[in-house]
Amino acid sequence: MGNFLFKKFIKNYEDVKNPEVRDSYGKLAGIVGILSNLLLCAMKMLVGFISGSIAIVADAVNNLADASSSVITLVGFKLAAMPEDKEHPYGHARIEYIAGMVVSLIIIIVGVELGKSSFEKILHPEPLEFSISIVIVLLLAIAIKVWQAMFNVSAGKKINSLTLIATGADSRNDVIATSAVLISIIAGYIFDIQIDGYMGVLVAIFIIWSGISLVRETISPLLGEAPDPELVNEIEEIVMSYDGVIGIHDLVVHNYGPGKIFASIHIEVDAAVDVMVSHDLVDNIEGRLQQDLNIFVTAHMDPVNLGDPNREPLTHVISDAISGLEGVLNFHDLRIVPGPTHTNVVFDVVLSPECSISHDQITDTISERVKDYNPSFFCVINYDMSYV
Repeated sequence: MGNFLFKKFIKNYEDVKNPEVRDSYGKLAGIVGILSNLLLCAMKMLVGFISGSIAIVADAVNNLADASSSVITLVGFKLAAMPEDKEHPYGHARIEYIAGMVVSLIIIIVGVELGKSSFEKILHPEPLEFSISIVIVLLLAIAIKVWQAMFNVSAGKKINSLTLIATGADSRNDVIATSAVLISIIAGYIFDIQIDGYMGVLVAIFIIWSGISLVRETISPLLGEAPDPELVNEIEEIVMSYDGVIGIHDLVVHNYGPGKIFASIHIEVDAAVDVMVSHDLVDNIEGRLQQDLNIFVTAHMDPVNLGDPNREPLTHVISDAISGLEGVLNFHDLRIVPGPTHTNVVFDVVLSPECSISHDQITDTISERVKDYNPSFFCVINYDMSYV
């Protein structure tokens, strides 16, 4: 059913990296959520008033709150799609993350309120009314909510949207809550025991925990999380596929929201090649990355002197020296600068955020190995942090 709606209402629905297609997914999910939750609310209200069941009426109000979450999703995608302006030159795509956080906070609030009402039922238990009409409506509601959860999570994974995944989790929580009500009604009718309050507390704890987990996930990209390793691999594979590229380093990826990713990278080229040829190569790589991955990339060209006879042996010496240093990832920008009394060996060392070894210790270890290679060689090391 979900794929049918995607095909029916979203043009070029498979082109999920296209910002317009992505926006269409969000809007469709918001509209579907509003309509289906309003339908559930009307059904439950009708049956609740006819049967006199307060539980059904309360569940209907919950569906009305779910419809408001879908409104937040719809508005969030609409605002996130606004074009760049003077105050926000990188666009407004991060609003989608904020919308996802709001939905996550609503989930926590619903969980807290459910916990409070459930605790009251433990203290003051009341028998739940049983009727076939109530059971049928609850089963139908569970079925629709299961579909809602699958629809939103499917759409969220297709376009990598934390907001839609959070909305799907909200629907999943409703399935659990409504199932708990149904089990409590049946248990009360068959065994004459009142477990509604206890079931509610368990469900409330689960809902609150899932809400907190979703808040963590939605706040992470706002704080500036590491880029997706798959995206990093795609960038590296595309750049290294070009003839004339010797190596790459200093890749930094900035996420300003879905579809708004900016990156910078250093590309090593042969210093003996005409600078205009190398510049054209770098321009072509920038254009390819934007076309294939929808990433705005700024590439810096680093010339490498491949003709220096010391370059290859020093590469092995330095690589061996850092291989035993935990948290030291690699090195780059090796330059060998001869002088009248000594030769400077200049390069950058890349450290992981977990590296606990001091710069002085690393410098001493590498310098010792380099001096073993040639006593007149002096290391000049700059330190970088890995951002990918």
